[in-house]
Amino acid sequence: MLDGSLSLVIPAHNESENIGPIVRQCAETLPRLAPGYEIVLVDDGSTDETVAVARKALGTEVARLRVVRHERKSGYGVTVLDGLKAATGDYIAFMDGDGQFDIEDLGRLVALMPAADLATGWRQKRADPWFRLFVAGVFNVLVRLLYGVRYRDVDCGLKLMRRVVFENASPLLARSALLNTELYYKTARNGFRIAQAPVPHYPRLKGVRSGGRLIPILRAIRDLVRLRLRLAREWRPRPASEPAPASQS
Repeated sequence: MLDGSLSLVIPAHNESENIGPIVRQCAETLPRLAPGYEIVLVDDGSTDETVAVARKALGTEVARLRVVRHERKSGYGVTVLDGLKAATGDYIAFMDGDGQFDIEDLGRLVALMPAADLATGWRQKRADPWFRLFVAGVFNVLVRLLYGVRYRDVDCGLKLMRRVVFENASPLLARSALLNTELYYKTARNGFRIAQAPVPHYPRLKGVRSGGRLIPILRAIRDLVRLRLRLAREWRPRPASEPAPASQS
């Protein structure tokens, strides 16, 4: 069990078919992982009943749910980042809201925390189409070359960190899925410990899969280069004696 409170951030866009079972399982599992917890659901401009379904599913535990709303769809990176900024726990985790991860597997990351500051999953067998696997392979090679980040499956949507890791990485510049790359890069450069564990990845059974189209893929590769140049110009590791900011604006 963690030695402090836990915030679990769940980004979601039109996930009414998936979110109910996910938050119910969170309410059953998270008390075994931390002495106190909250679920931060970031509703990214949903046009369905994602939030209402989540509230109903939690029943008597609904007070554990905090909702951050986007009036219009803002994308994965902004959605996760807004959840991280809203989180109040000593530890912050995030998990995709599409049902492709099991909250029980967050326990694998909790087990790493005595010797880690950022614990991340890597998908043992990705339940994705072949073209997404190919793109992910190319992407990870580029991350290794450009950022020196030599970890598996950088974009895996199951991560857990101490609050100080997020505070020292702030402000995060990426506004896309490159947030994951930036988080790894800054965490390593700031001298924090990173550990990984294999986690299962399940097929999406309901809802609409996002991503995988050619133009967004090419844009992500372009933005990977742009972000690296921007970090080189604008960011330096924070000295150990320098306190992290209290919050991120």
